[in-house]
Amino acid sequence: MEATLFYILAAVLLVGILLAITARQAVRSIVYLVTSFFALALMFYLLGAPLIAAFEVIIYAGAIMVLFLFVIMMLELESPEKLPHPHLKNWLPALLLAGAVVGSLVVLLCSRLQAVPPGFIEIPVRQFAFALFKQYGVAVEVVSMQLLFALVGALYLGRRR
Repeated sequence: MEATLFYILAAVLLVGILLAITARQAVRSIVYLVTSFFALALMFYLLGAPLIAAFEVIIYAGAIMVLFLFVIMMLELESPEKLPHPHLKNWLPALLLAGAVVGSLVVLLCSRLQAVPPGFIEIPVRQFAFALFKQYGVAVEVVSMQLLFALVGALYLGRRR
């Protein structure tokens, strides 16, 4: 059953990414991308990495998407008054993808009785954090600097002249 859920989530991930790339409006693209991130987080959980799944939801589906929405609002790409009001048929793909992700989550939570799948070693968060910042501290700092540079670039592009 886990293999079936994995393939369903993989299909949701691929369809969500394709819809995010081909969406004409930036906000719809972000909705599809967030749905894809949730599907990816569930895939990580299925693979026995619940901490990475939590990071996926917190960092990517949360913080990075808020940053993208901030940039879109700041650049004022499209005026909301000029856009047609969305109908249910416009949001049907996003609702179907989100329904598949939520359905998979419900099935996964109902079928999982163990906290850790067999064959995996449970690592405490403290040990993971120590390894992350001790061995890969420079990489974490480089990524944080990249995000800072992206934010400064977005502010520069969006400022009024």
